[in-house]
Amino acid sequence: MMRRAVVIGTGHYLPERVVPNEEFTATLDTSDEWIRSRSGIERRHFAAEGQTTSDLATAAARAALLNAGIEADSIDAIIVATSTPDFTFPAVATMVQAQIGMTRGFAFDVQAVCAGFIYALANANGMILSGQADRVLVIGAETFSRIMDWTDRGTCVLFGDGAGALILEAQEGTGASSDRGILSSDLNSDGRYRDLLHVDGGVSSTGTVGHLRMQGREVFRHAVEKLAQTATHALDRAGLTTDDVDWIVPHQANLRIIRGTAQKIGVGMDRVVVTVQDHGNTSAASIPLALSVADAQGRFSPGQVIVTEAIGGGLAWGAVVLRW
Repeated sequence: MMRRAVVIGTGHYLPERVVPNEEFTATLDTSDEWIRSRSGIERRHFAAEGQTTSDLATAAARAALLNAGIEADSIDAIIVATSTPDFTFPAVATMVQAQIGMTRGFAFDVQAVCAGFIYALANANGMILSGQADRVLVIGAETFSRIMDWTDRGTCVLFGDGAGALILEAQEGTGASSDRGILSSDLNSDGRYRDLLHVDGGVSSTGTVGHLRMQGREVFRHAVEKLAQTATHALDRAGLTTDDVDWIVPHQANLRIIRGTAQKIGVGMDRVVVTVQDHGNTSAASIPLALSVADAQGRFSPGQVIVTEAIGGGLAWGAVVLRW
Protein backbone atom coordinates (compact mmCIF):
# COMPACT_ATOMS: atom_id res chain seq x y z
CA MET A 1 0.00 0.00 0.00
CA MET A 2 1.07 3.60 -0.54
CA ARG A 3 -0.26 7.10 -0.02
CA ARG A 4 -1.86 8.92 -2.93
CA ALA A 5 -2.86 12.59 -3.25
CA VAL A 6 -6.52 12.49 -4.29
CA VAL A 7 -8.63 15.46 -5.40
CA ILE A 8 -11.58 15.89 -3.02
CA GLY A 9 -12.70 19.41 -3.91
CA THR A 10 -12.50 22.13 -6.55
CA GLY A 11 -13.42 25.79 -6.65
CA HIS A 12 -12.83 28.94 -8.65
CA TYR A 13 -13.49 32.65 -8.70
CA LEU A 14 -13.66 35.22 -11.50
CA PRO A 15 -13.86 38.99 -10.96
CA GLU A 16 -17.20 40.58 -11.85
CA ARG A 17 -15.87 42.79 -14.64
CA VAL A 18 -16.07 41.04 -18.01
CA VAL A 19 -13.98 42.60 -20.80
CA PRO A 20 -15.00 41.60 -24.34
CA ASN A 21 -12.57 41.94 -27.23
CA GLU A 22 -14.47 44.96 -28.56
CA GLU A 23 -13.36 47.00 -25.55
CA PHE A 24 -9.80 47.11 -26.87
CA THR A 25 -10.75 48.59 -30.25
CA ALA A 26 -11.14 52.09 -28.78
CA THR A 27 -7.44 52.35 -27.86
CA LEU A 28 -5.63 49.77 -30.02
CA ASP A 29 -5.31 48.90 -33.70
CA THR A 30 -7.12 45.61 -33.23
CA SER A 31 -10.49 43.93 -33.68
CA ASP A 32 -12.56 41.12 -32.26
CA GLU A 33 -11.76 39.03 -35.36
CA TRP A 34 -8.01 39.70 -35.05
CA ILE A 35 -7.93 38.60 -31.41
CA ARG A 36 -10.14 35.54 -31.92
CA SER A 37 -8.24 34.31 -34.98
CA ARG A 38 -4.87 34.48 -33.23
CA SER A 39 -5.81 33.28 -29.75
CA GLY A 40 -9.37 31.97 -29.58
CA ILE A 41 -10.09 34.49 -26.81
CA GLU A 42 -13.47 36.22 -26.82
CA ARG A 43 -13.54 37.78 -23.36
CA ARG A 44 -11.68 37.88 -20.06
CA HIS A 45 -12.20 39.11 -16.49
CA PHE A 46 -10.33 41.99 -14.84
CA ALA A 47 -10.07 42.55 -11.10
CA ALA A 48 -11.78 45.62 -9.70
CA GLU A 49 -9.82 48.55 -8.30
CA GLY A 50 -8.53 47.50 -4.89
CA GLN A 51 -9.21 43.80 -5.55
CA THR A 52 -6.01 41.79 -5.10
CA THR A 53 -4.66 38.35 -5.91
CA SER A 54 -5.23 37.21 -2.33
CA ASP A 55 -8.90 38.25 -2.61
CA LEU A 56 -9.34 36.09 -5.70
CA ALA A 57 -7.40 33.21 -4.15
CA THR A 58 -9.45 33.36 -0.95
CA ALA A 59 -12.74 33.24 -2.86
CA ALA A 60 -11.55 30.19 -4.84
CA ALA A 61 -10.34 28.53 -1.62
CA ARG A 62 -13.71 29.01 0.06
CA ALA A 63 -15.47 27.55 -2.95
CA ALA A 64 -13.19 24.49 -2.87
CA LEU A 65 -13.74 23.98 0.86
CA LEU A 66 -17.50 24.16 0.32
CA ASN A 67 -17.27 21.72 -2.57
CA ALA A 68 -15.23 19.28 -0.47
CA GLY A 69 -17.51 19.70 2.55
CA ILE A 70 -14.64 20.32 4.96
CA GLU A 71 -13.51 23.08 7.34
CA ALA A 72 -10.44 25.25 6.87
CA ASP A 73 -8.73 23.94 9.99
CA SER A 74 -8.68 20.43 8.53
CA ILE A 75 -6.15 21.70 5.95
CA ASP A 76 -2.48 21.11 6.74
CA ALA A 77 -0.91 23.31 4.08
CA ILE A 78 -1.74 25.94 1.48
CA ILE A 79 0.33 26.43 -1.66
CA VAL A 80 -0.47 29.39 -3.92
CA ALA A 81 0.99 29.59 -7.42
CA THR A 82 1.19 33.21 -8.53
CA SER A 83 3.42 35.71 -10.30
CA THR A 84 1.31 38.69 -9.23
CA PRO A 85 1.31 38.66 -5.41
CA ASP A 86 -0.28 41.46 -3.39
CA PHE A 87 3.10 42.40 -1.91
CA THR A 88 6.76 41.42 -2.24
CA PHE A 89 6.06 39.67 1.06
CA PRO A 90 4.27 38.16 2.91
CA ALA A 91 3.21 35.26 0.72
CA VAL A 92 -0.29 35.31 -0.72
CA ALA A 93 -0.78 31.85 0.79
CA THR A 94 -0.40 33.16 4.34
CA MET A 95 -2.93 35.90 3.59
CA VAL A 96 -5.38 33.26 2.35
CA GLN A 97 -4.64 31.20 5.47
CA ALA A 98 -5.74 34.11 7.66
CA GLN A 99 -8.78 35.01 5.58
CA ILE A 100 -10.26 31.50 5.57
CA GLY A 101 -9.70 31.14 9.31
CA MET A 102 -7.03 28.42 9.17
CA THR A 103 -5.03 28.65 12.40
CA ARG A 104 -2.73 25.65 11.99
CA GLY A 105 -0.34 24.20 9.43
CA PHE A 106 1.75 26.24 7.00
CA ALA A 107 1.43 28.22 3.78
CA PHE A 108 3.76 29.44 1.03
CA ASP A 109 3.85 30.64 -2.58
CA VAL A 110 5.35 29.09 -5.71
CA GLN A 111 6.43 31.21 -8.69
CA ALA A 112 6.82 29.48 -12.04
CA VAL A 113 4.55 31.82 -14.02
CA CYS A 114 2.06 29.91 -16.22
CA ALA A 115 3.55 26.58 -15.12
CA GLY A 116 3.16 27.56 -11.48
CA PHE A 117 0.14 25.40 -10.74
CA ILE A 118 1.87 22.30 -12.14
CA TYR A 119 4.86 23.01 -9.87
CA ALA A 120 2.51 23.59 -6.91
CA LEU A 121 0.70 20.30 -7.55
CA ALA A 122 4.00 18.43 -7.69
CA ASN A 123 5.07 20.02 -4.39
CA ALA A 124 1.76 19.18 -2.75
CA ASN A 125 1.97 15.61 -3.98
CA GLY A 126 5.47 15.25 -2.53
CA MET A 127 4.31 16.52 0.86
CA ILE A 128 1.44 14.07 0.94
CA LEU A 129 3.58 11.13 -0.19
CA SER A 130 6.21 11.93 2.46
CA GLY A 131 3.65 12.30 5.26
CA GLN A 132 4.37 16.02 5.73
CA ALA A 133 0.69 16.79 5.13
CA ASP A 134 -2.61 14.92 4.83
CA ARG A 135 -4.63 17.67 3.19
CA VAL A 136 -3.23 20.41 0.95
CA LEU A 137 -5.11 23.32 -0.57
CA VAL A 138 -3.47 24.18 -3.91
CA ILE A 139 -4.42 27.48 -5.53
CA GLY A 140 -3.51 29.29 -8.73
CA ALA A 141 -4.37 33.00 -8.65
CA GLU A 142 -3.36 35.96 -10.79
CA THR A 143 -4.09 39.62 -11.48
CA PHE A 144 -2.15 39.95 -14.72
CA SER A 145 -4.15 43.06 -15.63
CA ARG A 146 -1.80 44.88 -13.22
CA ILE A 147 1.33 44.15 -15.30
CA MET A 148 0.01 44.80 -18.81
CA ASP A 149 1.38 47.39 -21.22
CA TRP A 150 -1.91 48.69 -22.61
CA THR A 151 -0.20 49.97 -25.76
CA ASP A 152 1.07 46.50 -26.75
CA ARG A 153 -1.71 44.77 -28.65
CA GLY A 154 0.33 41.57 -28.89
CA THR A 155 0.09 40.96 -25.13
CA CYS A 156 -2.54 43.06 -23.37
CA VAL A 157 -5.47 41.41 -25.19
CA LEU A 158 -4.37 37.91 -24.17
CA PHE A 159 -4.43 37.94 -20.37
CA GLY A 160 -7.08 37.95 -17.68
CA ASP A 161 -7.52 37.66 -13.92
CA GLY A 162 -8.93 34.78 -11.91
CA ALA A 163 -8.29 32.00 -9.42
CA GLY A 164 -8.83 28.27 -9.14
CA ALA A 165 -8.27 25.79 -6.32
CA LEU A 166 -7.99 22.06 -5.66
CA ILE A 167 -7.93 20.23 -2.36
CA LEU A 168 -5.75 17.13 -2.22
CA GLU A 169 -6.18 14.49 0.49
CA ALA A 170 -3.98 11.55 1.42
CA GLN A 171 -5.71 8.25 0.68
CA GLU A 172 -4.43 4.71 0.53
CA GLY A 173 -3.60 3.22 -2.86
CA THR A 174 -1.97 0.07 -4.14
CA GLY A 175 0.82 1.82 -6.02
CA ALA A 176 -0.65 0.81 -9.37
CA SER A 177 -1.69 3.16 -12.16
CA SER A 178 -5.30 2.23 -11.39
CA ASP A 179 -5.14 4.20 -8.12
CA ARG A 180 -7.06 7.44 -7.79
CA GLY A 181 -4.97 10.58 -7.23
CA ILE A 182 -1.79 12.04 -8.68
CA LEU A 183 0.08 9.31 -10.54
CA SER A 184 3.09 11.21 -11.86
CA SER A 185 4.60 14.60 -12.60
CA ASP A 186 7.25 15.95 -14.95
CA LEU A 187 8.92 19.32 -14.30
CA ASN A 188 11.34 21.22 -16.55
CA SER A 189 12.95 24.62 -17.02
CA ASP A 190 15.56 26.25 -19.23
CA GLY A 191 16.74 29.70 -18.20
CA ARG A 192 18.41 30.34 -21.55
CA TYR A 193 15.00 31.35 -22.88
CA ARG A 194 14.28 33.95 -20.22
CA ASP A 195 13.89 36.82 -22.67
CA LEU A 196 11.09 35.12 -24.62
CA LEU A 197 8.57 35.83 -21.86
CA HIS A 198 9.39 38.10 -18.95
CA VAL A 199 8.44 41.19 -16.96
CA ASP A 200 10.86 44.09 -17.39
CA GLY A 201 10.97 45.16 -13.75
CA GLY A 202 11.52 43.83 -10.27
CA VAL A 203 12.50 44.68 -6.71
CA SER A 204 16.25 44.13 -7.00
CA SER A 205 16.70 45.32 -10.59
CA THR A 206 14.51 48.36 -11.16
CA GLY A 207 12.47 48.75 -7.99
CA THR A 208 9.34 48.82 -10.15
CA VAL A 209 6.69 46.28 -11.08
CA GLY A 210 7.41 46.42 -14.82
CA HIS A 211 5.34 45.17 -17.74
CA LEU A 212 4.97 41.79 -19.40
CA ARG A 213 7.03 41.32 -22.56
CA MET A 214 6.64 38.38 -24.93
CA GLN A 215 8.12 37.15 -28.20
CA GLY A 216 4.92 35.46 -29.30
CA ARG A 217 6.15 33.46 -32.28
CA GLU A 218 9.08 31.99 -30.39
CA VAL A 219 6.93 31.15 -27.37
CA PHE A 220 4.45 29.38 -29.65
CA ARG A 221 7.23 27.37 -31.28
CA HIS A 222 8.57 26.16 -27.94
CA ALA A 223 5.14 25.63 -26.40
CA VAL A 224 3.73 22.93 -28.68
CA GLU A 225 6.92 20.89 -28.71
CA LYS A 226 7.63 21.12 -24.99
CA LEU A 227 4.03 20.59 -23.86
CA ALA A 228 3.64 17.45 -25.96
CA GLN A 229 6.97 16.17 -24.70
CA THR A 230 6.25 16.75 -21.01
CA ALA A 231 2.77 15.21 -21.26
CA THR A 232 4.27 12.09 -22.87
CA HIS A 233 7.00 11.85 -20.22
CA ALA A 234 4.46 12.16 -17.39
CA LEU A 235 2.28 9.44 -18.94
CA ASP A 236 5.32 7.17 -19.31
CA ARG A 237 6.15 7.67 -15.63
CA ALA A 238 2.60 6.72 -14.71
CA GLY A 239 2.77 3.60 -16.87
CA LEU A 240 0.05 4.93 -19.18
CA THR A 241 -0.32 5.94 -22.82
CA THR A 242 -2.46 8.51 -24.63
CA ASP A 243 -5.03 5.75 -25.20
CA ASP A 244 -5.64 5.76 -21.44
CA VAL A 245 -6.30 9.50 -21.29
CA ASP A 246 -9.88 10.62 -20.79
CA TRP A 247 -9.19 14.36 -20.56
CA ILE A 248 -6.44 16.84 -21.28
CA VAL A 249 -6.75 20.01 -19.18
CA PRO A 250 -4.05 22.28 -20.63
CA HIS A 251 -2.84 25.72 -19.68
CA GLN A 252 -5.32 28.04 -21.34
CA ALA A 253 -2.94 30.36 -23.18
CA ASN A 254 -3.93 30.18 -26.81
CA LEU A 255 -6.36 27.96 -28.71
CA ARG A 256 -3.82 27.32 -31.46
CA ILE A 257 -1.31 26.05 -28.90
CA ILE A 258 -3.98 23.85 -27.29
CA ARG A 259 -4.97 22.35 -30.65
CA GLY A 260 -1.38 21.92 -31.79
CA THR A 261 -0.40 20.12 -28.60
CA ALA A 262 -3.43 17.83 -28.68
CA GLN A 263 -2.68 16.91 -32.28
CA LYS A 264 0.99 16.24 -31.55
CA ILE A 265 0.21 13.81 -28.71
CA GLY A 266 -2.68 12.22 -30.60
CA VAL A 267 -5.66 13.25 -28.48
CA GLY A 268 -8.83 14.54 -30.13
CA MET A 269 -10.21 17.95 -29.16
CA ASP A 270 -13.35 16.21 -27.87
CA ARG A 271 -11.16 15.09 -24.95
CA VAL A 272 -9.68 18.55 -24.26
CA VAL A 273 -11.15 21.03 -21.78
CA VAL A 274 -11.09 24.52 -23.32
CA THR A 275 -12.00 27.67 -21.39
CA VAL A 276 -9.61 30.19 -22.98
CA GLN A 277 -12.46 31.78 -24.94
CA ASP A 278 -14.12 32.93 -21.71
CA HIS A 279 -11.16 33.68 -19.43
CA GLY A 280 -8.15 34.49 -21.60
CA ASN A 281 -4.73 33.50 -20.29
CA THR A 282 -4.92 33.58 -16.49
CA SER A 283 -1.37 32.20 -16.10
CA ALA A 284 -1.04 30.00 -12.99
CA ALA A 285 -4.81 30.19 -12.44
CA SER A 286 -5.78 28.74 -15.81
CA ILE A 287 -5.50 25.01 -15.08
CA PRO A 288 -7.29 24.96 -11.69
CA LEU A 289 -9.88 27.35 -13.13
CA ALA A 290 -10.50 25.02 -16.09
CA LEU A 291 -10.58 21.96 -13.81
CA SER A 292 -13.11 23.59 -11.50
CA VAL A 293 -15.34 24.78 -14.34
CA ALA A 294 -15.33 21.34 -15.97
CA ASP A 295 -15.96 19.65 -12.62
CA ALA A 296 -18.92 21.97 -11.95
CA GLN A 297 -20.28 21.03 -15.37
CA GLY A 298 -20.11 17.35 -14.43
CA ARG A 299 -17.65 16.49 -17.17
CA PHE A 300 -15.36 14.34 -15.00
CA SER A 301 -16.20 10.90 -13.63
CA PRO A 302 -14.39 9.03 -10.82
CA GLY A 303 -11.56 6.92 -12.21
CA GLN A 304 -10.97 9.00 -15.33
CA VAL A 305 -7.38 9.86 -16.27
CA ILE A 306 -6.62 13.56 -16.60
CA VAL A 307 -3.41 15.10 -17.96
CA THR A 308 -2.61 18.72 -17.13
CA GLU A 309 0.29 20.55 -18.78
CA ALA A 310 1.60 24.11 -18.91
CA ILE A 311 4.49 26.28 -20.06
CA GLY A 312 5.42 29.76 -18.93
CA GLY A 313 8.21 32.26 -18.45
CA GLY A 314 11.56 30.89 -17.43
CA LEU A 315 11.01 28.98 -19.61
CA ALA A 316 9.36 26.59 -17.18
CA TRP A 317 7.06 23.74 -18.18
CA GLY A 318 5.64 20.50 -16.87
CA ALA A 319 2.75 18.06 -16.63
CA VAL A 320 0.82 16.14 -14.00
CA VAL A 321 -1.15 12.94 -14.57
CA LEU A 322 -3.94 12.17 -12.12
CA ARG A 323 -6.87 9.82 -11.84
CA TRP A 324 -10.05 11.62 -10.79
